[in-house]
Amino acid sequence: MTKRRDPAKNFFAGGFGGMCLVLAGHPLDTIKVRLQTQPKSLPGQSPMFKGTFDCFRKTLVQEGFRGLYKGMAAPIIGVTPMFAVCFFGFGLGKKLQQKRPDEVLTYPQLFAAGMLSGVFTTVIMAPGERIKCLLQIQATSGEKKYAGPMDCVKQIYRETGIRGIYKGTVLTLMRDVPASGMYFMSYEWLKTVLTPEGTSVNDLSVPSILFAGGVAGILNWTVAIPPDVLKSRFQTAPEGMYPNGFRDVLRELVREEGIVSLYKGFTPVMLRAFPANASCFLGFEVAMKFLNWLAPDL
Repeated sequence: MTKRRDPAKNFFAGGFGGMCLVLAGHPLDTIKVRLQTQPKSLPGQSPMFKGTFDCFRKTLVQEGFRGLYKGMAAPIIGVTPMFAVCFFGFGLGKKLQQKRPDEVLTYPQLFAAGMLSGVFTTVIMAPGERIKCLLQIQATSGEKKYAGPMDCVKQIYRETGIRGIYKGTVLTLMRDVPASGMYFMSYEWLKTVLTPEGTSVNDLSVPSILFAGGVAGILNWTVAIPPDVLKSRFQTAPEGMYPNGFRDVLRELVREEGIVSLYKGFTPVMLRAFPANASCFLGFEVAMKFLNWLAPDL
């Protein structure tokens, strides 16, 4: 539970935290998307990737270290405003629920504030995720259709208009609204738990911040993985393949690969979740301390 912070500070600190998250976590995000979108193998044939470490090895062998950072330009370009808006939404969600500046919020209220941040970020997140996923999978398809993020945007817009760029928005909302609620609530809860008695939560040590942020990331993705699998499939499918949206994707996945298919990419997601989100929250807290020093009255 926490006292109110100015949402403007959340905006700038969140942007810096998001940059830290992408730099730390993008390689495992690439592996996650490739595992989630690999085609079903034919009878008697081995799958393209046998698992997380096989995908990691093949990517390094075939594409080098840079292959793990395919598609990173899109999230890097979008991550500063996206996480700025995410943390701003959380700060605004808290502010809207507080009757006075020093009011301590309950955990359900923090969850609600986190859900609002998920709504705020979808406008930026959906097109960025669409471009990122297309660039991440094209290397494994054997066809280089897009020269880079801007070329990807141009081709999608030319073929299907703005609707094509925002393909998967509903699934992005389904993933980010509840997951963001869990993300921020669990982080604030862990900070409170880890704060020694008689000290302030604002003086939490770096290892404690890293631990709280990392665990919050794991809990966030525990909620987010099933809709994320559906989103990745839907956003990378040929136009018109799933006319009824996520319902068609869900039916096909469960029918052909079972309910366990909704947790494709679980291992790289969880391997990525801790260091990436630990980096994100540490970056956020460092930036917030700097902003509080720079503008203590805001």
